[in-house]
Amino acid sequence: MKTDYSTDYSIKEIPKQQTYEWFLYKHYAHRIPSISFSYGLFKNNELVGVCTYGTPASSTLLNGICGKEYSQSVKELNRLVLDDNRKNLASFFIAKTFKLLPTPLIIVSYADTSQNHIGYVYQALNFIYTGLSSKFLDPKVKGLERQHHATYAHGMNNKQLKDKFGDKLYFKERARKHRYIIFIGNKTEKKQMFKNLKYKIFPYPKGDNKNYDASYKPTIQKTLF
Repeated sequence: MKTDYSTDYSIKEIPKQQTYEWFLYKHYAHRIPSISFSYGLFKNNELVGVCTYGTPASSTLLNGICGKEYSQSVKELNRLVLDDNRKNLASFFIAKTFKLLPTPLIIVSYADTSQNHIGYVYQALNFIYTGLSSKFLDPKVKGLERQHHATYAHGMNNKQLKDKFGDKLYFKERARKHRYIIFIGNKTEKKQMFKNLKYKIFPYPKGDNKNYDASYKPTIQKTLF
């Protein structure tokens, strides 16, 4: 039986600036992503969790999910951080944010294999699993490791990056991630978006992921992805 958190928690849109401290100090990436929509989870009027959606940096992803005609409808669920990862609380929080988002939307999110994440919260919410992200080498610049490479490499090829950053430039293999997709809208909109899905659908992955295990009691705030 799922726990009903409706009486103890509330969810509302919050200014994106209110998420910054959470992402810089509580999330393992320690950086602020693109934020189009930001939501807070409140208990007794205290902010106890944040969830944000933003536009993915990759044009390949934007055009590749359902085709170029749907590229403007793609948003990434790019951050979720909770003070207390209670059983089913993450899925409760995300499901409530879906009701606050404009529609129609195509939501994509990732479970990072480098953090031993599987993505069980997405599976609980009936996301579609579309496999692992492609193997890729990301350009990195010494001293700018906390910035996403799209910040300083957007639109530049490797030669241009080398000319600009010289010996500070290096390349690191990107950790592959489990990619999940869900369609938000009315029945007709969801049916049409699903019909245009370009990615192959795979069975859900399984494995040991203690960040989603309610019996695991962290001593610090746990990042879900």
